[in-house]
Amino acid sequence: MSKHVFKRAGFLAATVGITGLLSAGIASAHVTANVYGPQPEKGGYGSIFFRVPNEEKDAGTVKVEVTIKPEYALSSVRTKPIPGWKAEVVKSKLPAPVTTASGTQITEAVTKVSWTAEPGTKIAAGSSEFQEFQISAGQFPTTIDALEFPATQTYENGKVVNWDQPTPASGEEPEHPAPSVKLAEKSGDGHGGGHGSNAKAAEESHASSSSDNTARWLGGAGLAVGALGLGVGAGATLRARRATATAKNTEGTE
Repeated sequence: MSKHVFKRAGFLAATVGITGLLSAGIASAHVTANVYGPQPEKGGYGSIFFRVPNEEKDAGTVKVEVTIKPEYALSSVRTKPIPGWKAEVVKSKLPAPVTTASGTQITEAVTKVSWTAEPGTKIAAGSSEFQEFQISAGQFPTTIDALEFPATQTYENGKVVNWDQPTPASGEEPEHPAPSVKLAEKSGDGHGGGHGSNAKAAEESHASSSSDNTARWLGGAGLAVGALGLGVGAGATLRARRATATAKNTEGTE
């Protein structure tokens, strides 16, 4: 029984260690655009989370800038406030009007979103930290399968890294890939068409995912501690039995 418990505790410890290593590897890879919850639909709205890791050993990240292509004609882009970061949304006049899925004619669209760190704030130096910057946007175009968001990352030492290389059809990732998000086909059930509906679902899913991950970690830690406790108890019981047997043998010889 005790051997089984110890094996299980060892497995949990190994799993936690591997998970930590994998998470660290992902966080230190490159700037990515992520979706939590339902995939945004063509012609709909949704939330996108730009995950920005820090890759400089001696400098922190103090500015992140995301470019939105004019042909996407995103007339509505909102940012979620982040303490210590100032967000700015820039709109530009389009070369020609674009008609959205709902029939609205767009003459101006958001072309850039940036986050600048206030004094005392930054994504710390080293590869162990990252920050997520969230936007809620729409209406997404109906004729594009994936959105690319070229990004620029500025460090406090003046270094600028451009994440703007498109991923080729072969799928082989370039050195500095542009963050991208795939768009699902319009379902027709209103899931991706209502303003903010996908965004709210994404935020709730992200919060639920974070809570679930925390619960799993705490549960795993609890099982490991419990397993170690059982092992210590079993060892104490075994030692007590040996001591009693030794005492009886001594009395018998006397």
